[in-house]
Amino acid sequence: MLWNIIYLLIGLVVGGVIGFFVARNLIQKQIKKNPPINEQMIKAMMTQMGRTPSQKQVNQMMKSMTKYM
Repeated sequence: MLWNIIYLLIGLVVGGVIGFFVARNLIQKQIKKNPPINEQMIKAMMTQMGRTPSQKQVNQMMKSMTKYM
Protein backbone atom coordinates (compact mmCIF):
# COMPACT_ATOMS: atom_id res chain seq x y z
CA MET A 1 0.00 0.00 0.00
CA LEU A 2 2.73 2.47 0.99
CA TRP A 3 4.87 1.50 -2.00
CA ASN A 4 1.95 2.18 -4.36
CA ILE A 5 1.64 5.74 -3.05
CA ILE A 6 5.39 6.28 -3.34
CA TYR A 7 5.40 5.00 -6.93
CA LEU A 8 2.47 7.25 -7.75
CA LEU A 9 4.23 10.32 -6.36
CA ILE A 10 7.47 9.51 -8.16
CA GLY A 11 5.55 9.00 -11.40
CA LEU A 12 3.77 12.33 -11.02
CA VAL A 13 7.01 14.20 -10.35
CA VAL A 14 8.84 12.57 -13.27
CA GLY A 15 5.88 13.18 -15.58
CA GLY A 16 5.66 16.81 -14.51
CA VAL A 17 9.36 17.40 -15.15
CA ILE A 18 9.25 15.72 -18.57
CA GLY A 19 6.07 17.62 -19.48
CA PHE A 20 7.64 20.93 -18.48
CA PHE A 21 10.69 20.45 -20.69
CA VAL A 22 8.65 19.20 -23.66
CA ALA A 23 6.25 22.15 -23.41
CA ARG A 24 9.11 24.64 -23.05
CA ASN A 25 10.83 23.22 -26.12
CA LEU A 26 7.65 23.37 -28.20
CA ILE A 27 6.94 26.97 -27.18
CA GLN A 28 10.49 28.07 -28.00
CA LYS A 29 10.24 26.48 -31.47
CA GLN A 30 6.87 28.19 -32.03
CA ILE A 31 8.24 31.61 -31.05
CA LYS A 32 11.26 31.24 -33.33
CA LYS A 33 9.02 30.13 -36.20
CA ASN A 34 6.44 32.92 -35.66
CA PRO A 35 8.05 35.85 -33.86
CA PRO A 36 5.56 37.92 -31.91
CA ILE A 37 6.87 41.21 -33.37
CA ASN A 38 8.45 42.12 -36.69
CA GLU A 39 9.97 45.18 -38.36
CA GLN A 40 6.67 46.46 -39.73
CA MET A 41 5.14 46.40 -36.25
CA ILE A 42 8.09 48.33 -34.82
CA LYS A 43 7.86 50.93 -37.59
CA ALA A 44 4.13 51.33 -37.01
CA MET A 45 4.61 51.65 -33.25
CA MET A 46 7.30 54.33 -33.62
CA THR A 47 5.20 56.20 -36.19
CA GLN A 48 2.22 56.21 -33.81
CA MET A 49 4.47 57.68 -31.13
CA GLY A 50 5.28 60.55 -33.49
CA ARG A 51 8.77 59.47 -34.52
CA THR A 52 10.03 58.67 -37.98
CA PRO A 53 12.15 55.55 -37.49
CA SER A 54 15.35 55.04 -39.42
CA GLN A 55 16.37 51.55 -40.47
CA LYS A 56 19.21 51.67 -37.92
CA GLN A 57 16.73 52.32 -35.08
CA VAL A 58 14.48 49.51 -36.29
CA ASN A 59 17.43 47.12 -36.44
CA GLN A 60 18.50 48.09 -32.91
CA MET A 61 15.01 47.42 -31.57
CA MET A 62 14.79 44.07 -33.39
CA LYS A 63 18.18 43.07 -31.97
CA SER A 64 17.10 43.98 -28.44
CA MET A 65 13.82 42.07 -28.86
CA THR A 66 15.48 38.89 -30.14
CA LYS A 67 18.08 39.03 -27.36
CA TYR A 68 15.38 38.29 -24.78
CA MET A 69 13.67 35.49 -26.72
